[in-house]
Parts: sequence; C-alpha cells; structure tokens
Amino acid sequence: MTDMSAIRDAILAGETSSDLFESLQVPDTYRGVTVRRDEVDMFAGLATRDKDPRRSLHVDDVPVPALGPGEALVAVMASTINYNTVWTSLFEPVPTFTFLERYGRTSPLARRHDLPYHVVGSDLSGVVLRTGAGVNAWRPGDEVVAHCLSVELERPDGHADTMLDPEQRIWGFETNFGGLAEIALVKSNQLMPKPAHLAWEEAAAPGLVGSTAYRQLVSANGANMKQGDVVLIWGASGGLGSYATQLALNGGAIPVCVVSSQAKAELCRRMGAELVIDRSAEAYRFWKDEQTQDPSEWRRMGARIRELTGGEDPDIVFEHPGRETFGASVFVARRGGTIVSCASTSGYLHEYDNRYLWMNLKRIIGSHFANYRESWEANRLIDKGLVHPTVSRVYPLHQTGQAAYDVSHNLHQGKVGVLCLAPDVGLGVRDADTRAIHELSINRFRGV
Repeated sequence: MTDMSAIRDAILAGETSSDLFESLQVPDTYRGVTVRRDEVDMFAGLATRDKDPRRSLHVDDVPVPALGPGEALVAVMASTINYNTVWTSLFEPVPTFTFLERYGRTSPLARRHDLPYHVVGSDLSGVVLRTGAGVNAWRPGDEVVAHCLSVELERPDGHADTMLDPEQRIWGFETNFGGLAEIALVKSNQLMPKPAHLAWEEAAAPGLVGSTAYRQLVSANGANMKQGDVVLIWGASGGLGSYATQLALNGGAIPVCVVSSQAKAELCRRMGAELVIDRSAEAYRFWKDEQTQDPSEWRRMGARIRELTGGEDPDIVFEHPGRETFGASVFVARRGGTIVSCASTSGYLHEYDNRYLWMNLKRIIGSHFANYRESWEANRLIDKGLVHPTVSRVYPLHQTGQAAYDVSHNLHQGKVGVLCLAPDVGLGVRDADTRAIHELSINRFRGV
C-alpha cells in the first residue's frame, strides 16, 4: 500500500515551502487508474455503447517512475475525465498500448512508458514534488495545473507551433503516468500556475478542453474568431463546448448553442448565451439510417439558425461530434465560412456533400489540442476570472470507472471531476478575496 499522507497533509495545510517539499519522502508506489494490456480484448464483439469503463478501469498500486531531465513529479489533488480516457477505457479505436510501444522505441528514457499497464488521465491540479535536471522555472511546492501536450522539440518542425512537432503526443493518452492518479509524471513545459481562487477540482477541469477550445476557436491556428462572428457550437454545455461558449461570449461573438436536453439548454443560458437549440426537443435526425444522411434536416437546422440570428448563417462552426453532425455543419456554415473540427466523438469517418463546401468557398480546419502559448493564454483567462470552470459532478478516485461511464453515455453537463489526493471538494482556494468577487459566476457556471 502507498502512503501519501505526509504529502497530502502538507498540501491541505497550504504549505508551499520548497525546502519542506524537498524533505518529504516520495513513496516507491502510488495509486493510479489503469487499463491493463492483458485485458485489451475484454470487449471483443461488443458495440461501443455496450462497452463498460467500469470493467476496464482499475485503481492499482504502481511504481513511481524514474524522473528524467526536463520532467517533474506532481502530487495530484484532482483530475477530470476526457474523451481520450473514455476511448482508452474502451480500447478504441486501438488500444493505447500501441502508442506506448511506439513511444518506447524512440529512446531509452521513453522506454519507461511501455509497460503492461497504462496510467491514464490528461488533466491535473496539484503540487510539484520533484524536478529533473535542467528544470529552472518550477520548484517543489509550486501549485500547478498541467496541459496535456508532450513534445520533444528535437526537430525544426515544431518550433513555430509545437503542435506540429513530429514527436507530439497527448500526455496520459499517448504517454504513460497520467493525471488520474496520486502522482503524475509531466514535462516541465506542461506546467502552468494554478488559479489561486479555484478549488482543486475546479482548477483541474479546464486543462485539456479549455486549451483545445481556445486554439480551435480563438487562435490564428484555428478559426481566428472575431467580434460579431456567429458561432455554431455543438454540445455547447459539455466539457469542450462550455469553454467554446464562454470564449465566444467573452470575445464579442454570437454563440448559437446546440444541446441535447432542456437542462443543458438552461446551463447555456446561465452562461449568458441567448440563442439555444435543443436538438432533442426539436427532433433533428441527420441520418435516416446508418448509411444515409437526410439533407432536409440540414436545411431545417439552417433555417432554425437563421430564425435565431435574424437571418445570418454561422461564420464559424465549432465541430467536435464528428460523423453524426458533420454533414449538417458543412451545410449550415455561411458562404466563405469555416468549419473547425476536432475529436469526432460520434465517429471519425465523416461524410458531407462537397458541393456545399467547394461551390460556397467554405473551409475545413483540423485542430488538435493546443501549444504551450495557447494553453497558457487559456489558463490566464481562467486565472483572471474571465472564463470559469464547468464542473457537473465529482467522483473519488476509486469511482473513476463510473465517472468515465457517465461521459461515455453523455450523462454529464460540463466536466466530470475526480478527486485524487484531495479528500473533498472545495479545498485548495488560496485567494479568498478573488474567489468572493467571482463566486456568483463560478456557481452559475457549475453544471449542477
């Protein structure tokens, strides 16, 4: 069994002394949420919806990895569930051990990641425990959050935009030792300051989705949103869409929020969005069957958007469901408009009528996570209270399987959090004055 009690107690007491944390012993093992290589065929023959993350995700005692140059060990107070963890738990589209094997072949140091188990998770908030050689910007005791881009930057391709590095990987998905654990291994250039007015579970929530939404919507690498743009946001109350909605509102754009229930529509309105489409209540069916889309439903959606906007089509479509909605997304975007796409949570084999793309001069932009600068800017907005975490429910570490099940079956609003070392929600607020200023907004944005 692991003993993280001294580390946890120091963090809960608000201790920040580097000397103190350097004096605390890091145990040989820690608890982490894993999938196991010998179980990759456990769901063979089952449809995706019938695969159950509660069976495949385990909480195991695992060895603390060796610390390499440019790396840090972080005591994890809280983490969250992302779709990449859901995919990992379902072993779709391929088991993530394929990624770990490939990474392990790149260097002797990377070989640590190729193990019979995979510690998952691509978000964290916590405290730096140890830093490796060459790390100067961070010290033990620093309270941090982490973004999930892992890069090597040994080739020129990534130096203008680190997302283009040939060895770019998503930490906790394509690497081991992720954030759904008591300890995580990260590169030091994944670290960012924890917003002091947020609790641990709140601070952990925006890392992956907030940064992804920032690059996809705001950055020049994505849709380069400007004031007055009409932005259609699918899944606008969810983990990714809720940040896109806030970024649109804060950037002077006009979000049109598409959701799947009245409760989710209400959450968007609480965020400040006025134009909301409840696709379930309005019974949109973009597919007649598994092979055939229904263009009449695209036209009906387009007419509904114009009704809400006073006759305007979307300048930008914030696209992440993928197969289910992509045909409609290409159709409804305005002439010369942009469809910016990531994730494909409903399927990655997209089908659309190219006539509506080419003859109307529309653009499709692929967007994947964010570089360090974009992640830092997204975190800065949260630190300044301009964007707020959206957390719907928080589970303890041993119930991570249920948390992943909720996300896989779309039973959530906003983000689903997981407490790792934190014993309860609401802990870790260091700046009570700033918290008081933003308390009303923070509560309004909670998906509860």
